[in-house]
Amino acid sequence: MIQALSRDTHMPRSWFQPTPDSLWNRYRERPRLRVASLFNLVWAVYVFGDLIFADRLGPHWGMVTAITFPVFLLLYAAAYTRPLRHVPWFAGAVALLSYATLNFNASGGATYLIYACAMMGFEGAPKKCIAGMAIMIGGFLGVAYFAAGWPIPIMATISFIALSVGGINVVYRFNAQRDVELKLSHDEIRRLAATAERERIGRDLHDLLGHTLSLITLKLELSRRLLDRDGAAARREIEEAEQVARHALAEVRSAVTGIRASGVVAELAAARLLLNTSMINFIYAVDVPELPPRLDNELALVLREAVTNIHRHAGATFAEVTVSMDDRACTMTVMDNGHGLAGGEGNGICGMRERVRALGGTLVFESTAQKGTIVRIAVPALNSRLERFA
Repeated sequence: MIQALSRDTHMPRSWFQPTPDSLWNRYRERPRLRVASLFNLVWAVYVFGDLIFADRLGPHWGMVTAITFPVFLLLYAAAYTRPLRHVPWFAGAVALLSYATLNFNASGGATYLIYACAMMGFEGAPKKCIAGMAIMIGGFLGVAYFAAGWPIPIMATISFIALSVGGINVVYRFNAQRDVELKLSHDEIRRLAATAERERIGRDLHDLLGHTLSLITLKLELSRRLLDRDGAAARREIEEAEQVARHALAEVRSAVTGIRASGVVAELAAARLLLNTSMINFIYAVDVPELPPRLDNELALVLREAVTNIHRHAGATFAEVTVSMDDRACTMTVMDNGHGLAGGEGNGICGMRERVRALGGTLVFESTAQKGTIVRIAVPALNSRLERFA
């Protein structure tokens, strides 16, 4: 083990200073897991379980416990702060500590075995982790039965607990890895979509402006040549160039408006991607009605803010959006089962109200503590302001 550890060429100044590839640094962006790793040491209290559960303490119980417990703490700290590829060595060392302790401190030996199997789940392929746990448990059964004379039911119980704890760590780790991979795949989809959109915008601008600018250039060159010979013809060419330029400007503005606007349908798809990644079940109507451009753009921004609030603050497991439109009004409802609004309204909600008010509509929050929030938005369908900007 010492030789294997010595191959690490990036030894920090302090041996327990976390290395870049350690489990502790892997949790750098998730401080709750760091706290959980420290909280797991609470179960180490069972090392002293013989003081309560045993009829009498084994020989040299105090000396063995006083020696092995600090060693266990050092190995446990090393499993989190040293490179992950070294974790199986530390787990094996804790297992050896378990075998050496069984004859003197039964509770301590069993506790060390459980921690050793838990540590085996920190790194490696599932088959490798399970095989390592099986070897450790096999060694424990041999020492407990032949050297310590433990009853078979107790050995089976301790073995089951150790294998379960280690297996849970393996399952949790691979679920977390799949979540990261899923997030990366979503980021890649967004990147590819953005790349495709940039290429489309480039093609549209080339098709839109290429011919127009060439035509303007040609007419200006012609007007310059006609300026001295035929002023009226030169003036006509300049006027036509001006009209072409104004028409091109209008087309560019229309194209830019289309680029900036995402629309309610696109925003619903983005919301489903965001909330499902956060393990929030999101439902919305597939047949969203066709909305006027101005209304579609503004409601999309309001919907984005509402979904962001659910993602960041609601603590919900379910959310639903419904959009409907009739002759009188367009209504959108955003519902979640989170813990409700807490405190006053922030800048995001104020911005939502201002956007809806600018459309001549109303926005109402219905929130109950621990029962979720419902956001109801109603905008008149026949609105002069919408018609003017559509």
